[in-house]
Amino acid sequence: MNIKFLISYDGSLYKGSQKQPNNQTIEDKLLHSFKRINIETKIILSGRTDKDVHATGQVFNCIIPDFWNDLSKLKDILNQQLPSSIRVHHLKKVSKDFHSRFHARKRVYRYLVTTKNITAFNNKFITQVKNIDEIKIQEAIKEFIGVHDFEYFHKQGSDKDITIREVYDTKFYKYKDIYVFKFTANSYLRSQIRLMVGFLLKISEGKLSIEDLKAQLNKQKNIHRIPALANGLYLSKVIY
Repeated sequence: MNIKFLISYDGSLYKGSQKQPNNQTIEDKLLHSFKRINIETKIILSGRTDKDVHATGQVFNCIIPDFWNDLSKLKDILNQQLPSSIRVHHLKKVSKDFHSRFHARKRVYRYLVTTKNITAFNNKFITQVKNIDEIKIQEAIKEFIGVHDFEYFHKQGSDKDITIREVYDTKFYKYKDIYVFKFTANSYLRSQIRLMVGFLLKISEGKLSIEDLKAQLNKQKNIHRIPALANGLYLSKVIY
């Protein structure tokens, strides 16, 4: 059976989502848990998240033996085997040709910042900034909507050489003491969102302008390529 899984995780404890020789990734922990219940399989993640990046809506699929027809029981067993920093929320049988990565139409990410003091309980999950100019960011973030060549908004190591991506929607809003950057796109390059947020935060500080953003987005100038910290970033939803 081909099964689609919805999971969440605390990325601060891992070296990223994709399997690596150090065995300290999300995929490593998932495969180890499957193996402990005698399931040998290959995991297909909807997309890669880097070290310290979290997920509330990561998706993967894998093939499991047909006798595991009680998916609710399988979810409970996996959650018992997995560390508490990784949770399985939902399982669903899908067609044999379903592919978590290639069939995804949109991916939604959120980036969280606050101007309040960071505590011992949230320092791994939110980025602190001195101040926020909401009006500047709300105006500037719209510039990312559309089809763009994000060559100046990515780090080396992206899966593909093609740097053109389509951003369907962007939002910036406040929820209690947290400011939220929200991006919806077909896919992303490595560190693309963190570089976009990093640029927006410089606009908020008054150190860069929307004209600077347009110039870099149009590849006229390579002005600022310092990413925001990873701990504020979340893969929120994958849309099929």
